Amino acid sequence: MSDAAFSHITPTIGTEITGLDLTQADAATMARMRALLNERMVLVFRDQQLSQAQHKALGAHFGTGVLHRHPLAIQGGNTDPEVLPVKADANSKYVAGEDWHTDVSCDPAPIAVSMLYMRKTPENGGGDTMFASMYDALETLSPPIRALVETLSARHNGARPWRDVYGIEPPKDQPYNVSVHPCVLTHPETGRPLLWVNGGFTDRILGLSQHEGGAILRMLLSHIERGVKFQCRVKWRPGTLVMWDNIATQHTASWDYFPQSRHAERVSVIGADLTAQSKAA
Repeated sequence: MSDAAFSHITPTIGTEITGLDLTQADAATMARMRALLNERMVLVFRDQQLSQAQHKALGAHFGTGVLHRHPLAIQGGNTDPEVLPVKADANSKYVAGEDWHTDVSCDPAPIAVSMLYMRKTPENGGGDTMFASMYDALETLSPPIRALVETLSARHNGARPWRDVYGIEPPKDQPYNVSVHPCVLTHPETGRPLLWVNGGFTDRILGLSQHEGGAILRMLLSHIERGVKFQCRVKWRPGTLVMWDNIATQHTASWDYFPQSRHAERVSVIGADLTAQSKAA
């Protein structure tokens, strides 16, 4: 740990860490990483050599320690439901994560921390991932709009990305969670309020007409997309692991490298059940 170097990507969000081998990190080091993640929201670890087992083992230090099992994990030769392949090549018709989103916010207990490990990057560059702070997205709303949003709840639908993002019907043999969450959520660890709607899974605001709710939702999503001052951009290299607070951030990946290939693997940790906050909203 004494050889590790820390460099903030922006003043608001993101820290790059070099000189730290995650396979050798002890409990005290990982506790420090957890505290740093709570503060900086996105951690970029360079020059890692991780097996799938070592990648998964990192999850024990975050959230509930229970790894998320994505319904699409078993594909392309992968047999481990706790490791989600994230791949695109010349044969891809679409890629996951092109729009700003929070991973599976449709779950009652959403993912607390996601960890993406890059194995192959496009030959000519590209495929960067952008992250945005939802603490700052909330804080930069005007007071009247924030006061309104704090009274609202929204529906998050697991089938929405298929229809509205990819333009195809979702597979019939998979379950899709639908959950209601407050539009302003309290982070389970930091206790800070944050904006909790996203273009990937939020399909309507409750208690309003479709016209009213749609207008407010579009305004909030535009606010996040335009919020350059609370965003950071991560450029990938093979052997990079990026860890992000999935409650406090949103992210989007650029598919600007077609027909070249990009291959990563994601391990995610389930967080706290947000049902109590939903009922209180």
